[in-house]
Amino acid sequence: MSTPIERIVAEALLLGPEARALVAERLLESLDATPGAELSSAWKDELRKRCEEIDTASVELSDAVEALARAHAAIG
Repeated sequence: MSTPIERIVAEALLLGPEARALVAERLLESLDATPGAELSSAWKDELRKRCEEIDTASVELSDAVEALARAHAAIG
């Protein structure tokens, strides 16, 4: 017999990709949450917008090293 956690994970894996992403997002948020440190609705909207841009490939991502090099070049 599986544990409740194993059952929850198994059921979550049956969800579609978007639903699994939402579950993962909520779980990760719960780990980072500090009591009383609620994100404003504006920040939540911005995060959703950016995630959608990434999911739809409407933005080009670059790694941190590349981004920092461009930033240093622009100010130096």
